[in-house]
Amino acid sequence: MIALTNPSHPGEVLAELFLQPLDMSAGALAKRLDVPRTRIERLVKGVTPVTADTALRLSAFFGNTAEFWMNLQRAYDLTEARGHVDVSGIKPLQAA
Repeated sequence: MIALTNPSHPGEVLAELFLQPLDMSAGALAKRLDVPRTRIERLVKGVTPVTADTALRLSAFFGNTAEFWMNLQRAYDLTEARGHVDVSGIKPLQAA
């Protein structure tokens, strides 16, 4: 399995690969997804994560899968956690 060393926030992916090529604003997308404008604006700014609800809406609109969006979020979250969580003091379970 290949691990991304510095995955982008899903909002950055949304902005650069989906919204910019369509010349679509976050507000226009929010209207099409029937969500508050601030939800997409905050996502694009990297302030909030992709939720399951948003992933389903994005996948329906863009024709990809909700798993695509959730996997972007998972990869981002794990990378962020690895930079902040110290697990060095945890001893692995030993088989008897």
